[in-house]
Amino acid sequence: MNMPSLKALLAAALLAGSLLPAMAQSSPRIGIVDLRKVFDGYYKTKDADAKIKEEAASLEKTAKGMLEDYKKANEDYKQLMEAASDSAISAEEKQKRRKSAEDKLLEIRQLEQQVQQYQRQSEASLLEKRRRMREQILKEIRETVVTKAKAAGFSLVIDTAADSVNQTPIVLYTNGDNDMTEDLLKQLNANAPAGAAK
Repeated sequence: MNMPSLKALLAAALLAGSLLPAMAQSSPRIGIVDLRKVFDGYYKTKDADAKIKEEAASLEKTAKGMLEDYKKANEDYKQLMEAASDSAISAEEKQKRRKSAEDKLLEIRQLEQQVQQYQRQSEASLLEKRRRMREQILKEIRETVVTKAKAAGFSLVIDTAADSVNQTPIVLYTNGDNDMTEDLLKQLNANAPAGAAK
């Protein structure tokens, strides 16, 4: 072996020898978390769900009242039409009753529009509230994950509950090392009020 190739080989060996410890030190520590379990188990998620259900029930009650008014107006309209077709009354009275029936029909159409508009608005309002609550809860969870991950020296935290766009699991295997799920739940629920949803 000639001298230049021996020097090159020796230099490569020295370089590799100096890089190996640096590579070993910089190997990433990866944490895992079942975000779905943390989200579902967080007391604020349960409280938010309870509030949304309560509001949905209140909106449903109002909608039922509006539908009852709509049904009642339809019944009144039928009665007015029957009364207007009574052969025992004068032409003038028939005209009055038809006019009342027409007015009632206009009222029915307005009620129908009001019911439809109310249902659309209440659904949109509930969806928006649910979206905002979800975003706020996820923000709090994420902040806690970041704090705990930094404290544990993790360079990356992976959600083991995440699915791909094909609705298949992203994480196919984990041995469970560095699982932060239970610690996160304990920390997030540590300040839960006594009456928090279980």
